[in-house]
Amino acid sequence: MKNNILYKFFSKELFRGDIALSIAVVFSLAIMLVPLPTQILDLFLSFSLVLSTLILMVSIFLNSPTDFTSFPSLLLFSTLLRLTLEIATTRLVLTHGFEGHYAAGNVVAAFGEFLMGGDVVIGAIIFSILLAVNFIVITKGSGRIAEVAARFSLDAMPGKQMAIDAELSSGAISDQIARQRRQALEEESAFFGAMDGAAKFVRGDAIAALIITGINIIGGIAIGVLRHGMQLSDALNSFTTLTIGDGLISQIPALLISAAAGIIVTKGGTEGRIDSALTAQIGKNPRPLALCSAAAAIFGLMPGLPFFPFFLLSGLFGWIAWKIRKREHSVSEEPKICASTSVVEENPNMIQMDLLRLEMGFNLLNIANNENSQLTEQIKSIRKNIMMEFGFVVPPVRIQDNLKLGANEYVFRMKDIQVGHGELMIDKLLVMNPNGALPDLVGSETRDPAFGLQARWVAAFLREEALLKGYTVVDPTNVLATHLTEIIRSNMADLLSYSATQKILDNLPSDDQRLVQDISKRELIPT
Repeated sequence: MKNNILYKFFSKELFRGDIALSIAVVFSLAIMLVPLPTQILDLFLSFSLVLSTLILMVSIFLNSPTDFTSFPSLLLFSTLLRLTLEIATTRLVLTHGFEGHYAAGNVVAAFGEFLMGGDVVIGAIIFSILLAVNFIVITKGSGRIAEVAARFSLDAMPGKQMAIDAELSSGAISDQIARQRRQALEEESAFFGAMDGAAKFVRGDAIAALIITGINIIGGIAIGVLRHGMQLSDALNSFTTLTIGDGLISQIPALLISAAAGIIVTKGGTEGRIDSALTAQIGKNPRPLALCSAAAAIFGLMPGLPFFPFFLLSGLFGWIAWKIRKREHSVSEEPKICASTSVVEENPNMIQMDLLRLEMGFNLLNIANNENSQLTEQIKSIRKNIMMEFGFVVPPVRIQDNLKLGANEYVFRMKDIQVGHGELMIDKLLVMNPNGALPDLVGSETRDPAFGLQARWVAAFLREEALLKGYTVVDPTNVLATHLTEIIRSNMADLLSYSATQKILDNLPSDDQRLVQDISKRELIPT
């Protein structure tokens, strides 16, 4: 019985994502406290290197930065893993470094001997270069980009949300698509905000690696000479080799992680994978490639420079430019054949007509696009109120610009037929006298577009004076919304289409549907 319970636990519960991640975090923290055998340390160091490579490959093949929203958390876990491994290797280097180059395992020894070429100075230079590239170039640049991206994403959020609301109100997108876009917008803002802070992890990791390296070299030489009686040259060679090998095996994964972070934050608005975007954008125009081919050929002819490498590159770029040019000619000839048939095959019956459309002049577009405007919310409220009052859903109102209109004019069209028009002053207020007389204020004389009452467009600072005189004060957005409400009420019969009627009947309760069926079965007798 106990064996079955243990088997179920290890086969099911242990492989759950949350439990496995918790065990991995606790185990990585235990590495700092418990001395590890060199074989297990080699396994973890290899895992750190492979994990960093995997993260880099995943970042290259991302379609969008928000496809990898777990990257900041993964960056934290990988940094924690590297720091704990550095502590574990430091313990082995300081306690067993006098035994030789394999005191901290085969992985550290391989990086200390093979990559260094057996020369401590070369290894120190390579380690310094990796540290400088990671700390100064990649980490600093990606951190700055993440900071700017987070700021811009946060600043652009209200405008993007209004654009989603406008498309939803106009019927361009459904409620489900609008929810998905809002969720994606929230994920994008949260992701770049997290990336802004996650870049500090990599920077701190690089600083910690530099400090640990200095401690290992100084402390190792002191321990080897004073405690184990080693010669200064032997202690310097042994502990420096182990320390630099440890630094390389920690900085190479850190460099890969930093490169992955840089790739993700620099992707920005690039659509699709990076490899596809680079191929499409670099290969879009053959002229730069042809000029690059000519420049490579010129470099190859310069005295002192090797001819073969530049000649090979010149031929390669020239061949790519020729292939792209050839493809452009083949593509440009195809539309000439298809252009004449596309017009003939176009079916005019496929063109859908907007039931209700609002066309606006240039100056009025701010009413729909301005983040402080409530036009889209008012349109949704109007549709909801009409539905509650009359029992059917008003078709979506499509909003678009019309350059043929005056800058301050707008037109309502129903099935492409004009059913109302008006003029708004977006920087002023419409003031009306309840008794129908012209308001006694300084302003442009006009008429209310919804009811035809006498009114004036007055400056915004006259609002309090107008209210004290008992006048009705309406802002341009409410003027437009009121006019839309009256347009809908006046043309209710035209808006109630066959499909809308069918939806009303389909949504009736079952008892009412039986009544409708009984009535529809009877033969209507003309009178």
